[in-house]
Formats: sequence, structure tokens, C-alpha cells
Amino acid sequence: MSTTTSLYTPPVSCAVDPGLAHRRATTAVTVRGADGTPLADADVVVEQTGHEFLFGNIGFELVEHATALASGEAGSEHDRAFAERWLDVFNMATMPFYWGTFEPSEGEPRTDELMTASRWFQDQGVLVKGHPLVWHTVQPKWLLGKPLEEVERLQRERIRRDAGGFAGVIDIWDAINEVVIMPVFEAEENGITPLARVKGRVEMIRMAFEEARAANPNATLLLNDFDMSTAYECLIEAVLEAGITIDKLGLQSHQHQGYWGREKTLRILDRFSRYNIPIHFTETTLLSGEPMPKHIVDLNDWRVESWPSTPEGEERQADEVEEWYRTLVSHPQVEAITYWGMGDRGMWLGAPGGLVRTDGTPKPAFDRLRSLVKDEWWTAPTTLRTDAAGRVDVSGFRGGYRVAAAGASAPFTLGAGAEAVEVTLAPTR
Repeated sequence: MSTTTSLYTPPVSCAVDPGLAHRRATTAVTVRGADGTPLADADVVVEQTGHEFLFGNIGFELVEHATALASGEAGSEHDRAFAERWLDVFNMATMPFYWGTFEPSEGEPRTDELMTASRWFQDQGVLVKGHPLVWHTVQPKWLLGKPLEEVERLQRERIRRDAGGFAGVIDIWDAINEVVIMPVFEAEENGITPLARVKGRVEMIRMAFEEARAANPNATLLLNDFDMSTAYECLIEAVLEAGITIDKLGLQSHQHQGYWGREKTLRILDRFSRYNIPIHFTETTLLSGEPMPKHIVDLNDWRVESWPSTPEGEERQADEVEEWYRTLVSHPQVEAITYWGMGDRGMWLGAPGGLVRTDGTPKPAFDRLRSLVKDEWWTAPTTLRTDAAGRVDVSGFRGGYRVAAAGASAPFTLGAGAEAVEVTLAPTR
């Protein structure tokens, strides 16, 4: 683990809470034996099993591993170790539903492969998210040349097919991605930008949200963008005025040109918190190598043969990761942070932005983040004694818990507003 001095300094804004009271709860738990009788005056062990806060990462890197396991293969030693590290820290996986790679040939989507991988994550207790249902980039070539009416029909069908087909496994989606630039996008020809020019941004968003909700009424839908300017604020306001419900607000934070810093991050949080919509930082990248030059406008334009991680960069990345996560977790409006790739292998743009090196060894940033998530922000197993009514007060970070006694246990949730919980112990498997 890195031993360098942290960049972190206590938050000063009234919007943040370094004590994380908004992440904690206290609940009276009544523990009953298998026969339903309260377990009075007994020692019980209470331990945390999961976080309410969503510490996410992309699941792209583990799709092949998960499908191999499903077919009875053991998987490589590298992939097994990678998966173990991934699952040790993260509890939400974003899966790749880019239309052009998900359905490279019309009518032949990779549904079985992504369903298998998504179910594997779900079996590990991980919340699975789909990204995205509508986007103008990574579009299928077979969509080009079709009339706009046909493009819209196919896009609507695609949303319904995937939001509905994965319901119960994936119930949270980036419904539409990067709409601010969508109608004026010129970097590559695609079938969606012309449709966005005709329909307009708000109606594109309406289409995505209404079709996804019709296919899966229980879905949580995000509006997601990288544009942190007032243009995104204006779009959000127009969407809300149009009567479209945004469940969560997605903010991208790829920091290839340098770390935003705490002050800029808090300014962005102040601006986007005013809508009172829970915020998800959907795509975070922090580099352990040299930053991309500031004059690059479109990050995709920066292509180099080699972009190495360096010892100095890794120490800097660890400090930035710590400050970044502390700042966001301390803000009550933030519900989720998704880091955009755990490993350098296959990283977007070849950037050294992973938390694990190409050889599979963890960088200091991985150790720093794990220490935050599983040590500092984790309630350690504690032995408590019930009262005469079998009750015990449990305090800790909100999330999943287990209470155990005499070879039996039961799960419960420690959440906001839960004044009392009752559990019945069952033999531990």
C-alpha cells in the first residue's frame, strides 16, 4: 500500500459531511430462534455483508471469464485473480450494450453472452447495470442508409427488446448517452445523429425513457453525459419541464487531461445537486501516467503507441483516487461511483487509468480504494448481547448485514428510516 501523504483535506462545504452520518444508521434488531422465540440475553455476532452505496466498475473485462465459467471451464489464473480482486471492492457492474458491438449483424444480438455474464455478476451479489440503450457512437453499420422512420422504429424496438429481455437481471440503465452533442456530432457517420437533428434532444430522451419504462416498469433510468457545462444544465431543465422523469443523473468524469481536484468537483456537485435528483458518477478515470495534452478537444483524437504507467504516476493516482472518493462519498446527493475499468489491459484509449497493471498486480490506487471501502467505510464484525426481549441495537454503515449465534444466522438490512427489524435465525450453510 502506498505510504505517500494523502491529498485529502477535510471538506469545508456545508453540502458535504466528513463524518458520513448520511451513510450510517442505527436499528433495533429483534433476533428470534428457529422456533420464533426471541433469543434473550445471548451473545450474537453482527457483521456487514454489503454496502448500500454503489461502488461500481465496468464488467466488460470479465464477460469472457464469466461465460467460460458458465460453460464449465476453469478460466485462466490471471482472470480468476482479477475477478477475485474486482469482487472484493465493487458491488455494481456496468455491462456493454453498445448497439454496434452488441448487434454487429442485424437480428443477431449477443443476448446469450451478456445474459450469462450478467447473471454471473448477479449471483455474486453484484447489481448489474446496462450501458447504453441509445447513443450515437458505436453504432451498427447496417443502420446507415435506412430512412429516418426506419431508424427510429429499429431504435425503439432495440430499447424494448433489451430493457424488457434483461428485466430482473438488469434493472438499471443509462437510457440515453451524451445527448448534448448528439445532434451535432460529426466525428463519424452514424444512424442516430440525423434522427436527433430531426427529433431534437428532448424528444430523443423522451423516446429512450418511455420505451424503456414500457418494457420494464421497474427500471431505474439515467440521463448520462460528459458535458459538465451549462448546456447540460439547460438540457436537464428542458427535460424536466417536458414532464420526463429522470430517476438518476449521470455525470461522466474521465480525467485523462488531469485530475479535476476537490474544488472543481464540489462546484460541479453544487450545480447539479439543485435538481434534487440522485447523482451517479457513471464513468471515472484517473491516470497513473502522463496526462493527455490540454489542447486535445475530443479525447478520442489522442492516439499514441505507448502510454505507460509510471511509479510517480501511480503514487499520484492513489492520492487522487482517495480524495475523489472521499469527496463524493461525503456528499449526500451522490449514490454511486463507477470507475471505468479495473485493469490497464484493454483500457479506453490505451490510457494507464486502471487500478491494476497489465500483469495483474494491483497499483497503490487499488489498495487505497480497497482500504476505504472495506476497512474505513465498513462495519467490523462485532459481538453484541441481546436484551430480555431478544433486541440489540446495531449501528454502522448502511447496507446488508448478518447476525449469527450458535451455528445459525439471518440477513438483514441496515437502512435509513428503519427503526426496528426482526430476524429469525436459520442454520448456517
